[in-house]
Amino acid sequence: MIEDIEIREATLDDIPEITSIFRDTVRTVNSRDYNEKQIEVWASGADDIEKWEERIKKFYFLVAEVGTTIVGFSYLSKGYYLDGLFVHKDFQRRTIASKLLRIMESRVSINGFDTIKSDVSITALDFFDSHFYEVEKKQKKSHKGQVFENYIVYKDL
Repeated sequence: MIEDIEIREATLDDIPEITSIFRDTVRTVNSRDYNEKQIEVWASGADDIEKWEERIKKFYFLVAEVGTTIVGFSYLSKGYYLDGLFVHKDFQRRTIASKLLRIMESRVSINGFDTIKSDVSITALDFFDSHFYEVEKKQKKSHKGQVFENYIVYKDL
């Protein structure tokens, strides 16, 4: 557990660290549950800088820092949809994701919604299960010629 995690809103200056965390986490952590082609397609999402800029400008987007290093991030769209939650590969299982998730759940309530939803990877399913999320459905999504199995999960707040 890390005691001195600071959470703040993301800025455009954070994009290099955010995209690095995204790419590295997908390539190392998610490679347990997805094949090489799927991982490369998924990790290539880090290269679309315009999309990351749009997310930071448009969504409720937070980063977690330890010292001056960003170690995780999360963002919420539509006021209730957890669109991303990623933690640096070297900081897994150290309460960072749980802290980000609690803040996002609080934000969803503040936004006037009773339920938070998310599409989660096979890799992340156990984490969400341990935080009392229910599986709405298992699905297959196609992206850049690859089919990904994931889950829509939700939690009533």
